Amino acid sequence: MTKYPQVVLYKGKDLAVRRFHPWVFSGAVQKLPKSLAVGEVVLVTDHQGDVLGTAFFEGGNIALKMLSFKEEVIDHDFWKRKLQSALLLRKNLHLTDNPSTMAWRLLHSEGDGMPGLVIDIYGSTAVLQAQSAGMYLHRQLIANVLMEVLNGSIQAVFDKSAEALERMDKEVTESNSYLIGQSLESKVLENEASFIVDWEKGQKTGFFLDQRDARLLLGKLSHGLMVLNTFSYSGGFSVFALKGGAKKVVSVDSSKRAIELCDQNIAANGFTKQHESVCMDAKKYMEQLQGNEFDLIVLDPPAFAKNHHNRHKGLQGYKFINFEAIRKIAHNGLLFTFSCSQAIDRQAFQSIVMAAAIEAGREVQVLYHLSQPADHPVSLFHPEGAYLKGLVLRVK
Repeated sequence: MTKYPQVVLYKGKDLAVRRFHPWVFSGAVQKLPKSLAVGEVVLVTDHQGDVLGTAFFEGGNIALKMLSFKEEVIDHDFWKRKLQSALLLRKNLHLTDNPSTMAWRLLHSEGDGMPGLVIDIYGSTAVLQAQSAGMYLHRQLIANVLMEVLNGSIQAVFDKSAEALERMDKEVTESNSYLIGQSLESKVLENEASFIVDWEKGQKTGFFLDQRDARLLLGKLSHGLMVLNTFSYSGGFSVFALKGGAKKVVSVDSSKRAIELCDQNIAANGFTKQHESVCMDAKKYMEQLQGNEFDLIVLDPPAFAKNHHNRHKGLQGYKFINFEAIRKIAHNGLLFTFSCSQAIDRQAFQSIVMAAAIEAGREVQVLYHLSQPADHPVSLFHPEGAYLKGLVLRVK
């Protein structure tokens, strides 16, 4: 077996790893080899030398990301087992070979036992996003194994790691590019709706796959309603509202490119007459909005609190937009409100929405609690992975 450098944890600091948590914080590390490079595979042991598992050394506050909770060689066969396991789940979820849905997540980081790696499928293209130095260094091998595991169902693998790593101050040696193949058809289906996905220059991997279930629910509740979709990006909620029979949809986003994508997706589904797009900061739009104009409002902002240091500021951002929406939505209106901030848990999010409702002086009922779909699984041992929180509210 390959002999990896050994990282030793302090006595009493190994409990989280023994409970299968995939992160080891720097304060738990007692001993590191002097020449250890960021992204290198290491063997993790307790203070007595007993093996706890195999990990990537990341060098930051989260010093280690566990790949396995035993001693293991991180090679072709390792990646193949992991990808096959992830694919089996998606097959069981009926996402593969589904003619009505061609966009889904194959691998979801810690939720699939692969911290720091996301792989999304858009038709014949897989988009790989490494969110750790170790995964970034192994991306070509992973792409090669991915082609083998998917067995001809994809023709290209695009690396979309640069932005994610730069946000975490990780070194990026190359710009985003195709690891295998070249640019292919970017139009995909989600529950029979058509979307043009810009995985090369768009946000995240090109589309927010984690809102698939919420979009479908919104479509079922939109018939005959005036709908406002704020922070609309490429118009996912807008398309499903119109497919569900909405009277009119207004999409608001501060990005001109996002609005262009939204308009293209609306046109691709044949709803241009019932749609209006507004390129404007969503907070300002909500502030200027007149009351009772919209029967359904979607609040799906980017993460207002990207870490615990700006948690308070993030909570105030969520309170502001929810206050404005609750105050101005039509009587008996429906509010779809979300937070994707990992630093804000479900209870904190619901509490801040409640505070906004109290301040707005309106009676509110909770109809649905929403979360990420099953192809974005959460490890029982890593509850931090439950990042997406959503509420569907009726505002009387």
